[in-house]
Amino acid sequence: MRASPGRIRIIGGQLRNSRLDVPDLPGLRPTSERVRETLFNWLTPTLAGVRALDLCAGTGALGIEALSRGAAAVQFVEPERAVAQALGDNLVRLKVAAGEVAAMDAIRFLHGSPQPFGLVFIDPPFALQLWTPLAQRLEQGGWLTDAAQVYVEAPRGLSMELPSNWAIHREGHAGEVRYALYRRFRHLPLS
Repeated sequence: MRASPGRIRIIGGQLRNSRLDVPDLPGLRPTSERVRETLFNWLTPTLAGVRALDLCAGTGALGIEALSRGAAAVQFVEPERAVAQALGDNLVRLKVAAGEVAAMDAIRFLHGSPQPFGLVFIDPPFALQLWTPLAQRLEQGGWLTDAAQVYVEAPRGLSMELPSNWAIHREGHAGEVRYALYRRFRHLPLS
């Protein structure tokens, strides 16, 4: 359910129909248009003015879609230099000043000085199994606002340990991919 390498399209907001160049590299899986459309329909009521963090950003499609639809700023984190360069080039070409790219490993980034984000995208390369360490570092490191939302994309059926104060808000499946939006509570939600 992934777009093929080459070019993908921003599907909504000010940058609607803009194309992103996608390097042809192993393991790079841009989130499909169908999944992005569903996700951003879920996020629409809370997206305006939010600061977002796109970990393991890849093409940056999720973060750029958020900027296109009203997010105030997005921090992109991408360890592969060629992919980070392509992402930066796309931001320049699209004249997106509110996006910043850090060309580094997501875990290393999260060991830096925390800045709270209201929206985080976690969509690492599936082979790296980074969901649990990224989630734990986000929660323990001061990277989330009290009511942050966290999007997680992972293989369908994967068991992962997410913080107990993250409650599932919405979820779906596309082929072998499960995608879910979690809401963070400062304290554990009541059952």
